[in-house]
Amino acid sequence: MARTLFTHVRVFDASGAAPYAGEVLVEGERITATRRVGEAMLERGPGTTVVDGRGATLMPGLVEAHAHLSWPSSVERFVPGMALPPDDLVLNTARNARILLDHGFTSAYSGGSLGRTVEVTLKACIDSGGMPGPRLVASSIEREPPTASAALDPGAVEEHGRGPDAVRAFVKGCAAIGAQAVKFLLSGESALKPGASMELLYTEAEVRAAGEQARESGVWLTGHAHAAEAVKLGLRNGFRVLYHCTYADAEAIDLLEQHRNEIFVAPTIGICQATLDAKPPPHFDMTHMKADARIVLDRQVQLMPELMKRGVRVLPGGDYGFPFNPNGRNARDLELFVRYFGCTPTEALIAATKLGGQIMGMGNELGQIRPGYLADLLLVDGDPTRDVAILQDKTRLLAIMQGGRFHKAPAALP
Repeated sequence: MARTLFTHVRVFDASGAAPYAGEVLVEGERITATRRVGEAMLERGPGTTVVDGRGATLMPGLVEAHAHLSWPSSVERFVPGMALPPDDLVLNTARNARILLDHGFTSAYSGGSLGRTVEVTLKACIDSGGMPGPRLVASSIEREPPTASAALDPGAVEEHGRGPDAVRAFVKGCAAIGAQAVKFLLSGESALKPGASMELLYTEAEVRAAGEQARESGVWLTGHAHAAEAVKLGLRNGFRVLYHCTYADAEAIDLLEQHRNEIFVAPTIGICQATLDAKPPPHFDMTHMKADARIVLDRQVQLMPELMKRGVRVLPGGDYGFPFNPNGRNARDLELFVRYFGCTPTEALIAATKLGGQIMGMGNELGQIRPGYLADLLLVDGDPTRDVAILQDKTRLLAIMQGGRFHKAPAALP
């Protein structure tokens, strides 16, 4: 069994405690011991690889709570639109998985895919060691009635129809192919169609059918929900993850608080900032999108601190993959949590690590540096608890470990 000892490191364990100078021992895929300076030395047995961190920070790997691995653009490849030929889509999705891992995201929760089975297939390849990528909660195509999503997959046209039976068929179909998260667009999106964020796309009966079938099939429901009624609809029917929640009213906020132990919220602040920052070519008018992004951002600045104060789990995850918001830039969300939501860097880091382990369904073994936890670790040049923005520079990631194996080994190692 491989043994790796990180020594002379500053340990950010994501427990909420202050970082400490010490050591961390990894055996196989798990952390087996930690030590603070002044405590008894950890055993250096034969065959132990010793990594001298020279004062760098050792922290858990990051978790992306709203991953779109199949969305085309990345920091390595600009794609002007949102569609690729099927073969290119598959290969580009695999590239984006590697890019996220290169940038310190050792886990990802899918917010929906552009291909019906691409993420499930990708997850199997990653899990088998066949290609690099984050631990993945895989999804299928995002469901938007009546047939808009089905147009991407002609074999699924019936599943994208109206009524409870069609909704049940969609959830059953996602479960059958191995998807763990099933994404519904509970409301529209005003950035694409003025006023659409306030429109409900499903009836109560349809969403109730989704919840019932999800429990029967053993999958998780994820909802795109801007409108207050969309938030309530999701909460009443067992949705586990809600994105945006932009127009949540007092009743919706109270309901989110009541479900704080079952629900996760990701406001996708990254896409708002990227939209406002974007400088599109003259032929592409983003005037409406920018106006909507400003409205959404202003509301999120008020809403998210209130949800956090009430104990609702709010996680980074910013709709990366658009041409102006590419995959690989994901760590920017942590800086935006500090800038807009009043989080300390430590609070933003805990949201992306400890809470990330929880959204992955692995909160008892992922997202912290503790004995028995999976060794998904980053060795960072600098102190992200003082300046979380350094995580946006992948050259500051001196080492990236996933399950006890180096994806990126420190330079001192062969």
